[in-house]
Amino acid sequence: MLPFFTNPYPDELLYSAIARYHFYSGNLDCKDTLEELFGSRSVIPSVEIGSHFSILAEKLGSHYTIETILANHTIYPYYAMFLSKNRQQEIIQDVANDGQGLYARLGMVAGSICRKDGLYYCASCTKGDLEQYGEPYIHRKHQLQGIDYCPHHEVLLKKYSVTPNVVSRIEFIRFEIEQMDLARIYEVDPYAEIKIQLAKQAYKLLQQPLHSLSRQEVSLKYRGLLRDLKLVTSSNRIRQKELYKKFKQRLPVDLLAQYESEVYVADEYNWLKVLTRNMKRHVHPFRHLFMLHFLEQDIDDFIDLKADIGPFGEGPFPCLNRAASHYQKLVIPSVAVTRDFKTNAPIGTFKCACGFTYARKGPDKSPEDCFRIGKVKQFGHVWQERLNQLAEGDLSIRAIAKEIGADSKTVKRYLPNNIEISKEVSESSQELMAKYKQDIVEIIREFSQLSRTTLRVKCKKQYIFLYRHDKEWLMDVLPSNQKKLQPTITVDWSKRDQEYVVKIKRIYKDLLELEKPIRITLSLIGRRLGILVNLERHLDKLPKTERLLSAITESVQQFQLRRCCIVIDRMIMKDEPVILWKVQRIAAVKSHHFHEIKPYLESYVQQKQDVKNDEQTTS
Repeated sequence: MLPFFTNPYPDELLYSAIARYHFYSGNLDCKDTLEELFGSRSVIPSVEIGSHFSILAEKLGSHYTIETILANHTIYPYYAMFLSKNRQQEIIQDVANDGQGLYARLGMVAGSICRKDGLYYCASCTKGDLEQYGEPYIHRKHQLQGIDYCPHHEVLLKKYSVTPNVVSRIEFIRFEIEQMDLARIYEVDPYAEIKIQLAKQAYKLLQQPLHSLSRQEVSLKYRGLLRDLKLVTSSNRIRQKELYKKFKQRLPVDLLAQYESEVYVADEYNWLKVLTRNMKRHVHPFRHLFMLHFLEQDIDDFIDLKADIGPFGEGPFPCLNRAASHYQKLVIPSVAVTRDFKTNAPIGTFKCACGFTYARKGPDKSPEDCFRIGKVKQFGHVWQERLNQLAEGDLSIRAIAKEIGADSKTVKRYLPNNIEISKEVSESSQELMAKYKQDIVEIIREFSQLSRTTLRVKCKKQYIFLYRHDKEWLMDVLPSNQKKLQPTITVDWSKRDQEYVVKIKRIYKDLLELEKPIRITLSLIGRRLGILVNLERHLDKLPKTERLLSAITESVQQFQLRRCCIVIDRMIMKDEPVILWKVQRIAAVKSHHFHEIKPYLESYVQQKQDVKNDEQTTS
């Protein structure tokens, strides 16, 4: 154990504390300091995090552990929340030992943005450190990638005049007041407010308990927030195009460009898609801060936010079959979710092993909602068996309906006819039925020309009663349905064919001139012209229209070719070099599809360039 150590100040990097130890210990060679702290002269100092913490913690005594050093005196908490649980445990092992692969696991190699090439400080923080501690030190909140402002004083950070690893890989830099500029910076920045807010959120990340969340939990919280914005489908897929539009409205493109975080919507692996799809690919924490800013979430509130468990929660779900012994017990393992076409609201369908199937509209807003039925789709064999048992007793239709949780009309529909009559038609009802039948017969005899509809209005009471209790007799005595005579309309298909050809040519020209290409299909043209039914059902009567549609409609591959050719034409017009991978990215064609059309595109590019060369030669 060391006789003394320069205990880190609040928010001080371990690197800074070791630099002060090296200074106060009087060591001339940094390797002596490394050997005293880490038991090795070959350890390479790291500004951001470090390694060999197991040896360091042992030498510093019981007040220090690997976790406390990592959580309080490195920038690791800036990344921790957005790593998988497995990766978090691997990093604990990395810093405890030699740290090989540490920065690759953090994504600070492949996925880094806005890397800082030196040490940074806040002039106001430095003045406060001098007053309180008598010396300046390196704050970890000022070294975070992407952070340009101090979260407390809301001023731009300044770069220290000495840069680590310039002279030697094993040197330790200690802040010296003579090398620091404590004057306030006045600079006009249109995005200062957003940048300061991001700095405050980054600082809050540093304050969170180590590994309080993981990437999987963060992803579920994102999905819940996106679901509130109606950006999640019933199958839990993110509506990426709508998300991109909203994201672009909230965060200016040039601000994202400053931090190497532009979102290319055509790129299948742009960082916004990767972040919302819970892929294994690393997304930099600063981009997560952009996402939280878009979602208007404070880190503290986000931590407490419940993870998304779908519009109906997690299973199992209750069976709501009153006729079953397991009524209201959690026996349905899963829910099938679809969407209401009109309102886009989720609809859950719950099917029990007893055959009872019900549905309701979501999302659930309280725990009691899981016991709510919107519509019964199927009653099942258990319900039917219970209904048959009750029908053999002395209960009325209403009593049976109450017992098995159904409407009286539903009970009648599922009961055999002989049971239904015996239950419903008492002696008094039979007398009433005989009277009503007599009324109907007399009215029909007196007004023989009445239609069924007029008769129903004239004898409303009698009609409804007999319809419910003896429908077969009523249908027999009522006059036959009177069909309305409609004039026969003869369609001139030849004339209509010619009209359609003119209209389709006109709209085809408009579709080709659209700035954003749309695939030209029969259904698209039919819907836009309001003639889809005729094109689908009577195309055999429209030969000219059929030939025209066959010539102009596109397959998926033809549409991909047209999109790519448009991109190529624009590149040539702007005198840009035609690079096919750029064409693929801009035209948003998947790689396996692009491979199929690549030979055609190469030929098209060659033709275009030959034409351009000929024109230049002629001029």
